[in-house]
Amino acid sequence: MFHILVVDDDKNTRLLMEAVLQAEGYTVSCAVNGADALDVMDRQHIDLVVLDIMMPEMDGYEFTRILRQADNNLPILMVSAKQLPQDRKQGFLVGTDDYMTKPVDEEEMLLRIKALLRRARIVSERRIVIGGVVLDYDSLTVVRGAEAQVLPQKEFQLLYKLLSYPGKIFTRIELMDEIWGVESETGWETVTVHIGRLRKRFEGWPEFSIESVRGLGYKAVKHV
Repeated sequence: MFHILVVDDDKNTRLLMEAVLQAEGYTVSCAVNGADALDVMDRQHIDLVVLDIMMPEMDGYEFTRILRQADNNLPILMVSAKQLPQDRKQGFLVGTDDYMTKPVDEEEMLLRIKALLRRARIVSERRIVIGGVVLDYDSLTVVRGAEAQVLPQKEFQLLYKLLSYPGKIFTRIELMDEIWGVESETGWETVTVHIGRLRKRFEGWPEFSIESVRGLGYKAVKHV
């Protein structure tokens, strides 16, 4: 079971978070500030951190900055009373994965935690499994039963990106910057061409589809 670390200097908040997460089946540890959290992480394996910002000795920004500078990609969900846009922006700039403002909706928090854990697993395993379909990032292959397709790199990366976030809409520009790079001189029409190739490759596969969202972009939909 996943082990979650709750970092907050408010005792009542820690107790509430601990109860909510344990009721969902997670193992929970708690810390009162960033320095205490680092000590906990030295002793135990942690899968995700739920992190307050304003804390004594070491705040949430500094804790996140230290982890990211050490190339630690542990998923972090900041949960803070700080609601201004610049506060959220600062959180993402130092490396948080998600941000919620207090008081939190407990159901939404649990959904966000599940999404962060799923994405972290995809990153660490470099594989996506959808029913009987397996995408392997290292070999650029998509396998379904006895059928295996090795995709050109850009096609695979595009499909992998979409299926890493099923249901999320990506604009052509976002996909262009992510897959081809912001410095690329290739036009965004390339994304449309590659989407067309992917649809043709996998037409008739019931496990997933790539859908156009008029005026916005594309999204992948899982059907299993």
